[in-house]
Amino acid sequence: MAERTRALVVGGGIGGLAAAAALHRRGWQVTVLERAPSLEPVGAALSLAPNGLRALDVLGLGDEIRDLAAWQGDGGLRAPSGRWLSRSDAEAMAARFGGPLVLLPRATLVDRLAALLPSGAVRTAAPAHLVDPGSAERTARVAVGDEEWEAELVVGADGVNSRVRQALFPDHPGAAYTGFTTWRLLIPLPGAEFASHETWGRGRLWGTHPLKDGRVYAYAATAAPPGQHAPDDELSELRRQFGTWHQPVPDILAAARPEDVLRHDVYHLARPLPAYHLGRTALLGDAAHAMPPMLGQGANQAIEDAVVLAHRAARQAAHHAPDLAAYTAERLPRATGIARRSVQAARLNLADGRITCALRDNALALASKAVPTLLLRGFDTVANWQPPYPSPEEHTEYRH
Repeated sequence: MAERTRALVVGGGIGGLAAAAALHRRGWQVTVLERAPSLEPVGAALSLAPNGLRALDVLGLGDEIRDLAAWQGDGGLRAPSGRWLSRSDAEAMAARFGGPLVLLPRATLVDRLAALLPSGAVRTAAPAHLVDPGSAERTARVAVGDEEWEAELVVGADGVNSRVRQALFPDHPGAAYTGFTTWRLLIPLPGAEFASHETWGRGRLWGTHPLKDGRVYAYAATAAPPGQHAPDDELSELRRQFGTWHQPVPDILAAARPEDVLRHDVYHLARPLPAYHLGRTALLGDAAHAMPPMLGQGANQAIEDAVVLAHRAARQAAHHAPDLAAYTAERLPRATGIARRSVQAARLNLADGRITCALRDNALALASKAVPTLLLRGFDTVANWQPPYPSPEEHTEYRH
């Protein structure tokens, strides 16, 4: 870019911070506008697959995050009784996809991304709304309190209930309830040794994963009407629903405190957007393609969005409209496809019928024995993504 141009990022979550870092790396003057009083993330932990780690390579963070990988040896899928339905091997996965699956506290990634930005780039307690998405002839405008700011690029990274998305596409129905609710907790569990696993029951799901810092990340899901809460506390609800499942589930529930448990209903964009941009404004992450968490791709897709957006925007001359049509063309088909697969996975994971679940479990067990790599093959097109190659003038090294 001949001159530093301004980008405003609405939302300081993982996608927004990744976009800000990627744009800053390419010479943009970036301001992140976060409505919350701090960047303290909502949530416990997240998983980064090889595709998300390659996107982080663009920001110079990939290897640092890979060092946090803790999943060693066998893992896989289990039944509530403890029976293994399928096995997976961390080394085989890393060899197939060119890298590990990393589970880490959400706060760790937020801190690492924020550290890539210059001092003062993040403004908290700064609710913002889009006044004008801009066009090829005029800049975009965002209202922040009583002020109105202009920018060559606005990035809507404000989550599943995005106000920026609503301003761009007012006729879109917005987020729809998936039909299930989730619980998450991140706790110390000294001396615990177990293989990373996910357990599928009838209309219920549990996952337990060790982290490198010695803590355990666990999550659960069940089909439920929206807006429900436990009559006492959510830990008690987890004990009622999962307390008789195989170890280490009872030990984790015994070690947890009520304040350790987070519960959230899950919403997604059941109808894909027509585009991820309008004028000089782009959407990314949950604002663009919120999906169920069953493939673990929410954060990964947001980081992919961020580096592709910065790559496309950086190819424009200063004060010219960034190439957001190319961003939409590159990201919308991929993210829409992964979102669709996440919905399908949720239906399989949370199937409720006795016969349906028995058939599901037996099919998984048989397939795992007959073709051990079958489940990994289904993840090929997700995990094998590569970041876009830069033009020579960008002077950015991409891992591939």
